[in-house]
Amino acid sequence: MRLRDKVCLITGAGSGIGQSTAALFAAEGAAVIVNDLDDGKGQDTVSRIEAAGGTALYIRADVTRPDEVSAMTERALARFGRIDALFNNAGISGVGMLHEVEPDAWDRIMSINIKGVYLPSKYIVPHMMERRQGTIINMSSCVAEIGLARRASYAATKGAVLALTKSMQVDYAPYGIRVNALLPGTILTPFVETYLRNSYDDPEAGLESIKKRQLSEELGRPEDVAKAALFLASDESKFMMGSPLYIDGGAVFGKNA
Repeated sequence: MRLRDKVCLITGAGSGIGQSTAALFAAEGAAVIVNDLDDGKGQDTVSRIEAAGGTALYIRADVTRPDEVSAMTERALARFGRIDALFNNAGISGVGMLHEVEPDAWDRIMSINIKGVYLPSKYIVPHMMERRQGTIINMSSCVAEIGLARRASYAATKGAVLALTKSMQVDYAPYGIRVNALLPGTILTPFVETYLRNSYDDPEAGLESIKKRQLSEELGRPEDVAKAALFLASDESKFMMGSPLYIDGGAVFGKNA
C-alpha cells in the first residue's frame, strides 16, 4: 500500500495511461479523483476502482477552462480535504510537419497539452503550499529529447512541459513540493491503435514499423507508465526533484545497429 491514505487527482483518467494509473493508485491505497471530459469513460474508471474495493470520485472538467478546473479543485477538496498528488496526464497528439499543421490544430494541442498542465497546477499548488507538501507529475514524452518525424506540434508541447517541470521545481521546492516529469516512448493505448488503423493501409505492418523506434522492439503498455507514476507519487522517490523519468524502451539513449 505505497499510497495509503493519500489523495491523488489524475487528469485524463478515462482511458489508456490515465485509467491504468488511477486503478493502480487506488490499489495502492489512494483515494483517486478521476478527471475526464467523457462521462462514460470517467465513470467506467470509477466503477472499476470501486469494484476492486477502492475509493474514487469522478469529476468532469475541461483542463483548458479556468472556471471548470477551479470548480474541480474545490469539489475535490470539499470531499477529501486535501490533494497529495496531482498527475497532469491529459493530452492529445498531433501529426504533421510544421508547415502541414493548421493554425486551429496548433492552438488546440498547445491549449490541451500545456495549458492543461498549467491550470490544474495553478489551482492545486496553493493548497499544497499551505500544507507544505505535495507531489506533481507532469506528462512529457521522449520526443522532448529526440527528433521524431512529423510530430512538430506534439514535440513542441512536450518540450515545453519538461522545461516547465524544471522551473516549477525550483519555485516550489521551498514549500516541500516535488515536481517531476514522465517521458514515455510509444505506448500501446487506444489512441495509438486508432492512429495505426487510420494511418496505415496495413495496421499490422505499421505496428511493426513503430516498434523499431525502441531498443526493446516492443511498444510499452499503459501499466508500464502507471508503475513509473506510482513511484513518483510515492515517498520512495522523495529525492527526485525536477527529474525526467524515461519509460521508453531505449528510444532516447539507444540506437539499433
